[in-house]
Amino acid sequence: QRQLVESGGGLVQAGGSLRLSCAASGRTFSNYAMGWFRQAPGKEREFVAALSWNGGNIYYADSVKGRFTVSRDNAKNTMYLQMNSLKPEDTAVYYCAADQQPFVRGLGPGEYDYWGQGTQVTVSS
Repeated sequence: QRQLVESGGGLVQAGGSLRLSCAASGRTFSNYAMGWFRQAPGKEREFVAALSWNGGNIYYADSVKGRFTVSRDNAKNTMYLQMNSLKPEDTAVYYCAADQQPFVRGLGPGEYDYWGQGTQVTVSS
């Protein structure tokens, strides 16, 4: 059974950094596009970043561009999100997701087939 598990969330002060990991198990996800989404209380789930199966195509939300970096290591079946210069408005539950297609089809949650359970990121001011 395919499974995605996020880790690395926590509490950090504004301006700090965190690195999230998304470990995939079951069948390999190395041929799938993957992405990060986040959901703050009372808000809809929103796109953060996505990359194609080999990392050749990468997309970011405008709100995180220049501060966050998404990457993947297919040999380890793991995707990462390096988050720098964190702001209180980055506070949310962060989810990783995988699409069965190799290239990013879209930036909406509906394009993704598999989801992790999420990891909480809290940025204090």
